[in-house]
Amino acid sequence: MGLLTIIKKQKIKDNEIRCLLLGLDNSGKSTVVDSLLPAEEREPENITPTLGFQIQSVVIDGQYNVSLWDIGGQVTLRPFWENYFDRTDALLWCVDVNAQLRFDESIQELRSLIHRDQGRIGYECQVIVLLNKIDLVTPNDFVNVELMERAVLDAFGLNKSEMSGNIRQKSVKFVQLSALTGQGITQLQEELVGIINAR
Repeated sequence: MGLLTIIKKQKIKDNEIRCLLLGLDNSGKSTVVDSLLPAEEREPENITPTLGFQIQSVVIDGQYNVSLWDIGGQVTLRPFWENYFDRTDALLWCVDVNAQLRFDESIQELRSLIHRDQGRIGYECQVIVLLNKIDLVTPNDFVNVELMERAVLDAFGLNKSEMSGNIRQKSVKFVQLSALTGQGITQLQEELVGIINAR
């Protein structure tokens, strides 16, 4: 293998991250993956619940490679989530903001995951909380979205007043999006590129 080949491979690796996509069942994780694909590869009508896991590679701006590990959110699969964290650069935690009755369950699972992970999430592994299905939220329900953001920060032992000084806080970002309509997908791509560039 020549030096030029080694340099090219390193450059590709430097522009690459591995993301773990977790959240409750029916939160829209697979639709998020689909929305990050090029338009000609999207198949929103063929999306079914993920049983086990699926891996999809996407390229952002023609140069940033993102490997997305979409892990099923069914109750029977949740105890195995922590097994997928090896070499993970970012956790994408997907929340269906339209399913307000499941907010507590989502926060409970996130807390459990943080506890089992023993401190890696939010330090070595960046966190992007995807507040999905935002297109279905009425103006009156945006208060609940803000409450969800506060509950996520609380799960990490943080609050809004700590945002500027806490290292872990800087590793937790929120993206309001609709994977179905594409709203917020550009912001998600920018956050992913930011993680790559910050390494």
